[in-house]
Amino acid sequence: PVDCSFSRGVCDWKQDTDDDFDWNLADRDSGDGYYMAVPGFVGHKKDIGRLKLLLTDLKPKSSYCLIFSYRLAGERVGKLRVFLASKKTAPVWEESKGKDERWRTGKIEIFQAAETTNNITFESERGKGKTGEIGVDNVILTSGLCPED
Repeated sequence: PVDCSFSRGVCDWKQDTDDDFDWNLADRDSGDGYYMAVPGFVGHKKDIGRLKLLLTDLKPKSSYCLIFSYRLAGERVGKLRVFLASKKTAPVWEESKGKDERWRTGKIEIFQAAETTNNITFESERGKGKTGEIGVDNVILTSGLCPED
């Protein structure tokens, strides 16, 4: 299992070097720790920033659940997508606007076939807006199916 809140550093996260901008560590308002964020004003429209979580020791032919907190604050702030290494082309999860500034929970079931997923990528795409922020925190990977709400 992977438990990655960013308060203890960035776990096995790697910034993609082929993208347009980096994600940054940001302080939580409550003062208890950090999260990863992309401010709305970074880069140009359609620019992409990718943060990869490297995974080791996932067992083939088993199920995992990826749970994470996210928020899309600000109008037209952009898109947040999640990709699995085994399915490079299409995102397994995508969200493009927040109803408000609140943090929400995302859940993704990962079924391992014979070849295992060796990384998960959080991708932020810059929108038209100049304010706001895309944030990700508390990324947890557990074995088994995702719990029902």
